[in-house]
Amino acid sequence: MEEKLVRVTLWLKKVYGDQPIPQYKVNARSVDILHQLAECNETRDRDISLLMDDMKQKTAEYGLEANYLQDLLAQSVNLSLTCLSKMGTHYLNALVDSAMALETKDTSLASFIPAINDLTSDLHKVESRNRELELELTTFREKLTKALVLEKRLQDDLKKTEEHVMVEKAKADSRTQNMKFLKNKSEDFKFRIKAAEEQLVANRMDPSLTHESLVSLSEKLAELKQQTRPLKKKLKSYLDLTPNPSLARVKIEEVKRELNALEEEFSAKVDMLALSVPEPRKHQFM
Repeated sequence: MEEKLVRVTLWLKKVYGDQPIPQYKVNARSVDILHQLAECNETRDRDISLLMDDMKQKTAEYGLEANYLQDLLAQSVNLSLTCLSKMGTHYLNALVDSAMALETKDTSLASFIPAINDLTSDLHKVESRNRELELELTTFREKLTKALVLEKRLQDDLKKTEEHVMVEKAKADSRTQNMKFLKNKSEDFKFRIKAAEEQLVANRMDPSLTHESLVSLSEKLAELKQQTRPLKKKLKSYLDLTPNPSLARVKIEEVKRELNALEEEFSAKVDMLALSVPEPRKHQFM
């Protein structure tokens, strides 16, 4: 730790120079952090120094090369930068900028032509790729349009489905309420029927006036009516007979009396049942 502290102290003196070093808490952690910063700073300084030396060397090399080229131009064609016109200097700068943009080793035609050819080839590749991308973009737009149309259609279908579900739910709720009402009504009818039966039993009602008996009588009446149909047909045939009308009238009167007797018996029993049924009681629904 002592060695690190000495190095940190020297580095801080180098950094702050004549200014006083700020106070800091000296412990193992702070010394380690400052030591790492010192190493990083010194490494960066060395890298910057090396880079500056390299740039100075390249600058010197470029200066020597420029002087050589200037001497060559002056000796071969008696041409110097000072004797060039403003337009000539502009063309020369444009030539240099073109060589730098094309990254050629020099400004000769042999260097420019391959560089331009490569650049043209790259341009064709980029244009071809752009056409492919435009085609893909067009296809993607068509697919996107179809997808949006499908999405809109699905949204409309979903909305209609939701509305239909709401309507069906309302119908189901209404049916449920009706079923509940009918169930309560059925329970009320059962209660009233039971009360009526108990009242009838208490009043010692004739068993022949019960609902089952009346239904049985109604079935018998229907059966008798069914049986009287051929008699009526036969009676009609008797009515059409002319030789002995008095005998036919006797038969007709007998059949009429039988029918009237059956109907009167049935009506009497129905009336007796209606009179014996008690008034319906009020029943509270659940």
